[in-house]
Amino acid sequence: MGDQGQPPTASVGGTSGSQTEHGTANESHIGDTYEVPKFEEHSSFTALKDRIRHHYELASDYYYSLWGQHIHHAYFQSADDTKETGQVNLIKLLLSISELQENSTVLDVGCGIGGTTRHLARELGCTVTGITISGRQVAIANRLTNEEASSNGTTSTSTTADSSTPETTSDTPAFHALGTKSGKVRFLELDAEKMESRFNPASFDAVWISEALSHFPDKPLFFRNAARVLKTGGGKLVIADWFKADGAVLKDLEGGERDIKSIEDGMLLPPLKTQDEYVQLAEAAGLKVLHPPKDISKDVAKTWYVNDSKASSPAINSVLITDISWQLISSPSLWAFAISQGRDGLAFLQAFRAMRSGYASGAFRYAVMAFEKA
Repeated sequence: MGDQGQPPTASVGGTSGSQTEHGTANESHIGDTYEVPKFEEHSSFTALKDRIRHHYELASDYYYSLWGQHIHHAYFQSADDTKETGQVNLIKLLLSISELQENSTVLDVGCGIGGTTRHLARELGCTVTGITISGRQVAIANRLTNEEASSNGTTSTSTTADSSTPETTSDTPAFHALGTKSGKVRFLELDAEKMESRFNPASFDAVWISEALSHFPDKPLFFRNAARVLKTGGGKLVIADWFKADGAVLKDLEGGERDIKSIEDGMLLPPLKTQDEYVQLAEAAGLKVLHPPKDISKDVAKTWYVNDSKASSPAINSVLITDISWQLISSPSLWAFAISQGRDGLAFLQAFRAMRSGYASGAFRYAVMAFEKA
């Protein structure tokens, strides 16, 4: 996308109706006006990372207006769950499978605007370093941290960590106290592939990564770097991410491979992996499985897709759609802005359509898992 101004605030209104191919609704949605861009291969992994950085520089304010402080899926456990409670549910699930202890030192990789970073500090008293490729996200994260501290009648004061500094350099931001449990947070602009040059070995009790690893071109490098910075004797790697269905299953799903390609294209992803491939990469890096992949696709799919029992036919192509995301991008001004930014802007919004279709068919999957350093 180009760099022409800020995106408009997301609208929560919008329409929904019966889905046809790629999610077209009976009641019109502004997205139906535009074609889905033809898939384009990423020219190089370096170029892809530049596009990812630029995307988050431009779109992070929009993400905040769309999702709130937690820029990740919601894990719906009851009919009463909202997007916000579902997002916290996902964090709690990750805490459960990883058995992360209070007052741990945590590296939050791909921290976004710091929703999880602050949660771990506030609720568990953890000392958390959040890293993101986007300087704009760091700025928003710091602002929200200060606002939270102020709203609680305190100030986000600079402090040092109780444990030894994990950095290989002294040129690093100070931690800021947050919450009543001696939690601390800070945010760094850092390409995750450069973790090795920034952090000392055995620096963290946990590496936490939620919906960011799917962006990384060199996933084996990430697993090796995560293993390196984790403490021996119980350091934990905690993952929530997007996956494609296993190869044989994917090939049998009508439109499945097309939807995966559209998701990879619009969401700026290198080729998606399967859940088993993450396990293989973790074990190759010397980590052992603490909690095997738990597929929660059906519990997070409401973020993108809901099969309403009022549908006239059980077929995927004729279910009623009342998902959160498609409604949230129903503003014509948002689409006009995206299109003004070029081909990537339109591909990003149209990828929402493919996410819905992918969840509906089972081609697109979501799972959590945890690993441990012996």
